[in-house]
Amino acid sequence: MRYLMTTAANGSAPDEKLFAEMGKFIEELTASGVLLATGGLDPDSILVSSSGEEITVTDGPFAEAKEAVAGFALVEVRSREEAVELARPFRRIVGDGESRLQQVFTS
Repeated sequence: MRYLMTTAANGSAPDEKLFAEMGKFIEELTASGVLLATGGLDPDSILVSSSGEEITVTDGPFAEAKEAVAGFALVEVRSREEAVELARPFRRIVGDGESRLQQVFTS
């Protein structure tokens, strides 16, 4: 099972301690084979919407900074519960805020 974990910006700038702890966490997940991809996201997004034959392109940002998705991790785990357990140490490292887990369905 693959899960995409996204996290919203918490409004504070990361410090060296956070970078060190997160680097160690990412190394552990990579070595275990669980982490497939990770990265930060630019808050300026592009919205592409359709209605019938009309395609509209709108430049962002669209959410308040505290609501914008700041980063993601794609993990491969055996269960929903395992995905939640991976999110717990991540949230402890980054502090207050929210992360969202969504199962990724592949063909």
